Parts: sequence; C-alpha cells; structure tokens
Amino acid sequence: MYHTIIIVGNLGRDPEMRYTPNGQAVTNFNVATNRQYTGSDGTQVKETIWFRVSTWGKIAENCNQYLRKGSKVLIEGRLVPDQSTGGPKTWTRQDGSVSASYDVTANVVQFLSSRSEVESGYQGSENVTPVEDNNIPF
Repeated sequence: MYHTIIIVGNLGRDPEMRYTPNGQAVTNFNVATNRQYTGSDGTQVKETIWFRVSTWGKIAENCNQYLRKGSKVLIEGRLVPDQSTGGPKTWTRQDGSVSASYDVTANVVQFLSSRSEVESGYQGSENVTPVEDNNIPF
C-alpha cells in the first residue's frame, strides 16, 4: 500500500534543525495552507490547516539553510498519524475550540519563494492568514 500528500503553503516560523545521535540532520517546520470559499448561506469562509513537516538528511540541511518564516513551499510526502488516535493531532485552544494539525514526513521540498523574498523578510501571500505564535500548538 502507498499514500502521498502534496501541500503548498507558507512557513509559520523559521525551521528548527537538530541531529540524531548517529549524526543525521532532522529539520522541522510548520506549514499553513489556506482556502477561502463562499458557504451555503452566502458568507465568506476562511479555512487554515496546519501541517507539521519533518525532513531528513540533505533535504533537512537545505530547508534549514534556505527557508524562513513566510517562505512558500511545495511539500510532497506521507502523512504520519498520531499513535494515540490514528488521525491528526488534536488539542483544545485557550478559547475552548478544538483544533488539529497533521504530521507529514517530506520526501520532496520545493522552494517557491525567490531568494530576494526570503532575504528581504517576505512574509508570504496575502492569502495566508497571519497567526500569532501562541496559537500554533507546536
């Protein structure tokens, strides 16, 4: 059996790299994807889904070196289910609402922001809803 997921979005914060005990690089970062549509009652609905992305080896080193908060990326990889639920990780926000995030192990990461956008502190598309750091659960 096989599955793959492709997402395009913007990083919610700078990547974080670490090394395993055997010296392999691992970089983690968060990607937000947004969708806007008109609901059945005619109101505009904005939907943001967060993905927690893990990269390994040379891809991890490149992501840590070239990606920054706001960078636009295309990720191709596989979903990693929460071991306790078999689905996404869920949590309760401070306001009592329930939210979820999805873990992805990336096989491919394509950088979609130009180097000048990253160097100038480009914060992504206007379609991405700004999120306060304390609203990101990880």
